[in-house]
Amino acid sequence: MGFFNKLFSKEKKETLDNGLERTKKGFFAKLAHAVAGKSKVDDDVLDNLEEAFITSDVGVDTTLRIIDRIQDRVARDKYVGTEELNNLLCEEICDMLAENDNDDNLGDFEIPASHHPHVIMVVGVNGVGKTTTIGKLAHQFKAAGNKVMLGAADTFRAAAIEQLEEWGHRADVPVIKQKLGSDPAAVAFDTLQSAKANDVDVVIIDTAGRLHNKKGLMDELTKIRDVMKKVVPDAPHEVLLVLDGSTGQNAFEQAKQFVAATKVSQLAVTKLDGTAKGGVVIGISDQFKIPVKYIGLGEKITDLQVFNKEEFVRSLFTNE
Repeated sequence: MGFFNKLFSKEKKETLDNGLERTKKGFFAKLAHAVAGKSKVDDDVLDNLEEAFITSDVGVDTTLRIIDRIQDRVARDKYVGTEELNNLLCEEICDMLAENDNDDNLGDFEIPASHHPHVIMVVGVNGVGKTTTIGKLAHQFKAAGNKVMLGAADTFRAAAIEQLEEWGHRADVPVIKQKLGSDPAAVAFDTLQSAKANDVDVVIIDTAGRLHNKKGLMDELTKIRDVMKKVVPDAPHEVLLVLDGSTGQNAFEQAKQFVAATKVSQLAVTKLDGTAKGGVVIGISDQFKIPVKYIGLGEKITDLQVFNKEEFVRSLFTNE
């Protein structure tokens, strides 16, 4: 398991454990039921495990992959007692997620030296925590020593610009804006021009959260991308899709629709602290060949973490 190329501090671990508390309580109750009265991992235990994972919003396809791996492990090791099950599940899920790992070897909130500015376009439906995530990203990138600027290209929703301005104030970073109803691509263009003129390191562009018209959404996002390239030829460097983890399987559906509509390169899963559906992160990380980059674990401006697969899985299977 090759995940420990980055330090994971005690403070981050505490935030992760606390943020997953509701998920862990529900998940451990289901695991306890799966092995009740059993001394070894047999077919009944595997059937119960399958039900536990599916009802924890891990998703059917990922659940079947996990069960297949456990079956192979049990067959290979001949006898596996139920007391070993947590460690076994943790190891197999970590290894499974590592198969699609594309770690860039950068530290948390570092940017490639060749990107100046590094441009992130953020997409997602209204209500998933998109603006909040942008504000937290701005704070974290600035805390890492970067000069940050925000672009208010969600000119469609009332109060979107004001909300982004408030987060810009909290993170102490500038926000480039125009009036409600302005051309979003023009806002993105102005933001990148200002960023270049002011030697900004990281630019984060907000976009509208409309999903009712997929063609309209795709056309608008494509226009924003094309206009940004006139200022920064390889922009955007990341297209970050924000998903609400508390919606469980609905997050899968949103991801499918946005991935079909635009070139999503990273995922952020928010609101994990207020739900028992945190297992959805495992399913999303496995099913989409797009990495989960960030997870939201609370309301504080620091409660956004770079997703560490091994630490996430180990936290889920550690019942302290």
